[in-house]
Amino acid sequence: MQMPSLELQIQTLPDNPGVYQYYDKDGKILYVGKAKNLKKRVSSYFNKIHDTRKTNVLVRKIVTIKHIVVPTETDALLLENNLIKTLQPRYNVLLRDDKSYPWICIKKEPFSKIFLTRRMIKDGSEYFGPYTNFKMVYTILDLIKELYPLRTCNYDLSVSNINSGKFKVCLEYHIGNCKGPCEGLESLEDYQRQVDAIREILKGNFKESMKDFKRLMNQYAQNLQFEEAQKIKEKIEILENYQSRSTIVNPKITNIDVFSIVSDESAAYVNFLQISHGSIIRSHTMEIKKKLDETDEELLELAIIELRERFQLLSKEVIVPFDVDLGEKIKVTVPQLGDKKQILDLSIRNAKFYRIEQLKQLQIVDPDRHVNRIMAQMQKDLRLPNEPRHIECFDNSNIQGTNPVAACVVFKDGKPSKKDYRHFNVKTVVGPDDFASMTEIVYRRYKRLLDENEPLPQLIIIDGGKGQLSAALKSIDELGLRGKIAIIGIAKRLEELFYPGDSIPLYLDKKSETLKVIQQLRNEAHRFGITFHRDKRSKAALNSSVESIPGIGEKTMLTLIQHFKSVKRLKLATEKEISDVIGVSKAKKIVDFYKTN
Repeated sequence: MQMPSLELQIQTLPDNPGVYQYYDKDGKILYVGKAKNLKKRVSSYFNKIHDTRKTNVLVRKIVTIKHIVVPTETDALLLENNLIKTLQPRYNVLLRDDKSYPWICIKKEPFSKIFLTRRMIKDGSEYFGPYTNFKMVYTILDLIKELYPLRTCNYDLSVSNINSGKFKVCLEYHIGNCKGPCEGLESLEDYQRQVDAIREILKGNFKESMKDFKRLMNQYAQNLQFEEAQKIKEKIEILENYQSRSTIVNPKITNIDVFSIVSDESAAYVNFLQISHGSIIRSHTMEIKKKLDETDEELLELAIIELRERFQLLSKEVIVPFDVDLGEKIKVTVPQLGDKKQILDLSIRNAKFYRIEQLKQLQIVDPDRHVNRIMAQMQKDLRLPNEPRHIECFDNSNIQGTNPVAACVVFKDGKPSKKDYRHFNVKTVVGPDDFASMTEIVYRRYKRLLDENEPLPQLIIIDGGKGQLSAALKSIDELGLRGKIAIIGIAKRLEELFYPGDSIPLYLDKKSETLKVIQQLRNEAHRFGITFHRDKRSKAALNSSVESIPGIGEKTMLTLIQHFKSVKRLKLATEKEISDVIGVSKAKKIVDFYKTN
C-alpha cells in the first residue's frame, strides 16, 4: 500500500492529545514527541524554517507520521517517556537516559515504609503512579505524614527483633512523628490500618480519609492554630484535584498485548498495543480490506496471528473486546471494567481515529470513491432498490396558521444541489392543515418534473411521521409513481424512519454516515423553508399595516416604517420629519393622504 503524502497525513491528524512518531524513508524512527493537539503540533514543524539546523535536518528526513491518541496531556507525557526509552530515536536527547518519573512505594515488610522512588523493584511491594507533577507527589507524602505517624527508619521490625529489645525509639518518636513500633509501643494491626487508609488515598478513594483531614483541620482551628489549619485546607484542595492513576502505565499489568477492531462495509481496522512492564511500548494499526461478509471475530483472529508473527510477540495473555480462539497456550481476556478495560478502550479509540483519517484521506485523494462508498452504505442502511444519488426532502412551515409555505431541498451524490432547491406557496389549502399542504406540494413538484421530462429522484424524504408520509403517498399514487421512487418519513426524533405500509419504524445507528446525510438534509430543509416563511411574513405584516398611498412605493414605505418604528408614529410625524427621511415631494403626498383620510 502506497504511503499518502506528508501533506495529506498532516491534514487528517486529530485535534486530540497524543504522541507522534516521525519515521524516515527506510521506516527508521527519527523522533518521538507529545502534543496537547496533535494536528497543531505536527503542523508547526512544517510551516516554518526552524532556528536550529538539527530540527531542519529532521524535518527534511520525515516521510511517515504515526501517532497514538490518549485521553489526557499527562498520559501523553508518560507515553512519550516510555517510547523514547524503548525506541531510542536518534533526534530525541531528553529522557533518553535511565531517569524516569517518580512512584510512591508501599514497601512489602512488617510496618511498611511509604516513600518516593524512581526504581521499581519486583519484590511484592506496591507502586502508585508514575507522577508527572513532583509538587503533587511531595504534597501527598506531606499529607500522609501529617495524618498518619509512620516510621521512617530502615530497621527490620520482625517480631523477634522487637521482643528482644534490639532497637530504641529515635527523635521522630519524641517529636510525635512516629508511635514507636520499634519498641513495641504500636501494634502491627493498628499500623497496618493506617497503611490501608493511605493505600485508598493513593488509589484516589479518599472519602473516608477526608473526614480525618477535616477533623484535624477543625482541631487546629479550635486550638487557634490557624496557620496549621490553613495548611491542611490547602493540602485537601490539592488532593481533591489529584488523579490517582494513568492509563498509560500500570505496574500490575505486565507483558500483555491488546487488540481491538473497528469495521465498516468495506474494511476493518485492527489496533494493537504492546504492554511491557506496565508501559505501552508500541502501537500499530492495520487496515484489512473485506472480500466477503467476514465477521469481526474471524478478522480479528487473523490479524492477531499476523501481528504476533510480524512483531515476534511472545506474551502469554492478550486483551480483546470479545472472545477469540487463539489456541490453548494463549490466555484470552475480555475485560469488563478496571485498568485492563481502560487500556482496551484506548486501543478501540486509536482504531476509530485511524479509520476516520483513512476516510478523510480517501475523500481528499479520490472524492468519487468516497461518494460511491457513502451511496452504497445508504442503499444498504435504508434498504433501497437503488443507490440514492438524487434525494429530495420536503418540509412545511406555518406559524399560527398564517402564510403556509413549503420547501424542497435536493441532494445529489450526498451533497446539497442548491440550484435545484424550490419554494412553494400553498395555494389550495385553507387554514393550517399540514397534511393537505404536503399532498399539494408533493403533487405539484412531481407533476412538473413529469411534464418537463426532468429526472426523478431515487429517494424522497418527508419531514414528519406517519401522517405526513401518508399525505405525500396520496400524490405519489395519483401520479402513478408508487414503486418507481422510494419514499420514507423521518419522525421528530430523527433516528426513526417510517416506510409506507409498515407501522414499525426502522432505527438507524446514531453514529452512522447515513443518518448524518439525512440529518443534513432535514436541517437544510428547515433552514430553507423558514427563511422563505420569514420573508413572506414580513411582507404580509407590512402590507396589512400600511395603506396603499398613491405615488409611494413599497420600498419607500419600508424605509419609513424602519425609521418611525410604527404606522401610528408615521401618522403623527410632521412633514419636516418625514422629508428628512424620504425627501420633500414624497413627504407632502404622505401628509396630504393622512389629512384627507
